[in-house]
Amino acid sequence: MPRPPRIHVPGLAVHVCQRGIDRRTIYLDAADHARYLKALSAEASKHCLDVHAYTLMSNHYHIIATPPSETALAETMQQANSSYTRYFNRKYRRTGPLWNERPRVIQLDDERYWFTCLRYVELNPLRANMVAAPHEYRWSSYRVHALGEVSDWLVLHPLYLALGPTGAERQAAYRAVCSIPLTDEELALQRQPPPRVAQPRAILAVV
Repeated sequence: MPRPPRIHVPGLAVHVCQRGIDRRTIYLDAADHARYLKALSAEASKHCLDVHAYTLMSNHYHIIATPPSETALAETMQQANSSYTRYFNRKYRRTGPLWNERPRVIQLDDERYWFTCLRYVELNPLRANMVAAPHEYRWSSYRVHALGEVSDWLVLHPLYLALGPTGAERQAAYRAVCSIPLTDEELALQRQPPPRVAQPRAILAVV
C-alpha cells in the first residue's frame, strides 16, 4: 500500500536530508556533484521552491528550502532524485534504487533553530575533516553566505538578509557566527530533533 504524501506548511523553511541506499557513495566525482545540483536547481525553479542552502556530501545531501505550497517540496525532491538516479545508473552501469527511502524533513520553526541548522549544514564537510576550512569545499553554499559568491538559483533567506544592510556586513556576521563551534546539544538537536506539537489539519512535516 503506497504511503500518503507528506504535507508541508507553505512559507515555512525545512531541512531536508537523504542518504544513498545502504549508505553507499552517491557522488563519486565532481561531475556527479554538478549534475545533482543542476537537477535540483531545475526542479526547484519548475516548482517555485526557494532553496536557501545545501551541502552535498559523498553519501548524502542536506538542503534548506522553503516550499510555496504543500506539495512543492515533495515534487521537487522526487523529480530531482529520479533524474539523478537515471544519470547515475547510466554512467555507472547499474540498476535499481539509489536513495534510502524518502528524505528526512524537519521544520525550522524559529530563528535560532534556523541559524543552527544553516551552520550545521554548511559546516558539515569541516566536521567530517574533508577540508581544513569550510570555504574550501566546493559542493556547499557556504561561500554564498560567507564570501558573497554569486549563485543564479539560490534564494537568500530573510533571516540571513537581516544580518546586515549590505552584503559585506552580512557575510562578516555569518563568518563570525560560523567561527563558534556548534555545541554537543546543538549537534544532537540536528541529528535527533525533538518531536513537534501537531498542527491543525495534520500539516506536521517531521519524520
